[in-house]
Amino acid sequence: MDGGAPLLPETSLESHQQRDPARGKRRLSTTVLPAVASALVLVGLAALFLVYGFKDGEGLDDVTPMGGGGRVEVAAAASSRGVVEGVSEKSTIPALHLGASAGAGAGGKLQDYDWTNSMLSWQRTAFHFQPPNNWMNDPNGPLYYKGYYHLFYQWNPDSAVWGNITWGHAVSRDLIHWLHLPLAMVPDHWYDINGVWTGSATQLPDGRIVMLYTGATTESVQVQNLAEPADPNDPLLLHWAKSEANPVLVPPPGVGLTDFRDPTTAWRSPADSSWRITIGSKNPDHAGLALVYKTDDFLNYDLLPTLLHVVSGTGMWECVDFYPVATDPAIQVGLETSTPPGAGVKHVLKASLDDDRNDYYAIGTYDGEGADTWTPDNAEIDVGIGLRYDYGKFYASKTFYDPVGRRRVLWGWIGETDSERSDILKGWASVQSIPRTVLLDTKTGSNLLQWPVVEVENLRMHGKKFNDIVISPGSVMPLDVGKATQLDIEAVFEVDTLATSKSITGETGAATYSCDMGAGAVGRGLLGPFGLLVLADDDLLERTAIFFYLIKGVNGNLTTFFCQDELSSSKANDLVKRVYGSLVPVLDGENLALRILVSLFGY
Repeated sequence: MDGGAPLLPETSLESHQQRDPARGKRRLSTTVLPAVASALVLVGLAALFLVYGFKDGEGLDDVTPMGGGGRVEVAAAASSRGVVEGVSEKSTIPALHLGASAGAGAGGKLQDYDWTNSMLSWQRTAFHFQPPNNWMNDPNGPLYYKGYYHLFYQWNPDSAVWGNITWGHAVSRDLIHWLHLPLAMVPDHWYDINGVWTGSATQLPDGRIVMLYTGATTESVQVQNLAEPADPNDPLLLHWAKSEANPVLVPPPGVGLTDFRDPTTAWRSPADSSWRITIGSKNPDHAGLALVYKTDDFLNYDLLPTLLHVVSGTGMWECVDFYPVATDPAIQVGLETSTPPGAGVKHVLKASLDDDRNDYYAIGTYDGEGADTWTPDNAEIDVGIGLRYDYGKFYASKTFYDPVGRRRVLWGWIGETDSERSDILKGWASVQSIPRTVLLDTKTGSNLLQWPVVEVENLRMHGKKFNDIVISPGSVMPLDVGKATQLDIEAVFEVDTLATSKSITGETGAATYSCDMGAGAVGRGLLGPFGLLVLADDDLLERTAIFFYLIKGVNGNLTTFFCQDELSSSKANDLVKRVYGSLVPVLDGENLALRILVSLFGY
């Protein structure tokens, strides 16, 4: 290692057993472990409550919508960001106005909370990656190189709102502690003057790194460009050289000039040993699609005659990702991106939908020897109409293969739900998700398993265990976890089988229930909600509920939903507050387990 390289905590995969994030029957318990993600500790109270519904006519059922302080005027010109420039919406203003029109603000006008500097300073997190200030969105080009994990990201060096997109850059030895480096790439050529947008890294067998990224030209046409490290011997990759051949790809005939972006990591074709990349787009009928290109040198490309995949009605596909996963239960590791299709291998195709700004994936089979097409295992849950990585704020995600941990690691952009006024006041906007490992759920074969990277567990200090707790319907039970600014909570719930056998069959069909219907965590059912309240004040007027809700269908089978209720998460009313979640597969003999990372840190 270069003697001048910075000292950062190193990844330790041996300090904790690599756990299967999936399944298995575990003893009913709740474990709460304080974690410190920085040398600076600011002590605050993160309140924690076990909850099983609420009693009718008292307590939380009587909580009225919470208002705030003064009013904020939002300029009409700031109602949308990014759409005119040819990318997805980057502002919460349209969603906030939608809430106001539904009654969130007096007279249908958006109101704003009277924030103080002290309040805003505590909104920064400790677990999540974020730059020192200003706006951030998509993760770009993650990779491991010469002892360091690298993360590039869309960043506005001038403001806490979207615009002037450059590539920020940081390095880590453990995916948790990060060193911020100078900008990697800035918009300084005609082919990227309106933005250095999303891109992906490919490491070739000889160690060479190629970075393909989308640039917005002087005329806002979306083109693909090539950059390489100026000094391959530098483990920090501080300087990047853009190719004199740029742009290496322009929109092909039939593709809109602003509908051609976000090249993937390349994979080696099993048919001819050439490289393949895919780029997201849409057709005139509003079908989302992935184009496939062939290249030998990353300078010259051939557009293949067939699409990797297309799904009607899904609109523009951004930030497409394509990678293999192992189907053998004995292989609990990630696969390198060029792993060929065949026995024991499936491929995941993921797209970020411009229409609703969510990340959808599906599992299927890649025909690498023939037409270079991908076919979903189940067309009813195809890309854009089925499964999502995450049902909260999570978009523009990207994975990379980590050769050290032999794992596939997932990053995703967590955008703000605050107003732009609040973002400007606090001086920053957005975080990246906790990096997650991704595996195929080999027990179902139909969905992915995600789990925080094991390095997060190295942050744990002492903990508390609460075993064999019985919570009755309508009860809220406080758990004394002491004072901490970060918590790592693992909880396992075992449902009373007698209660499930006596519950009314067909109470509400799973097809008609969703997390965002009804009253969220205050809506009582026969088998839920039950879970945890976090970030709660003493009176439970401010709280965030994470809960399970079980539905017994007409066939007598239980369907499990896992939800988060933000409706009372803040007294402020200038932010988007929702209930969201999804159903989760639970197999016979399994209990219901959850893990929550709670972070309050400040500056």
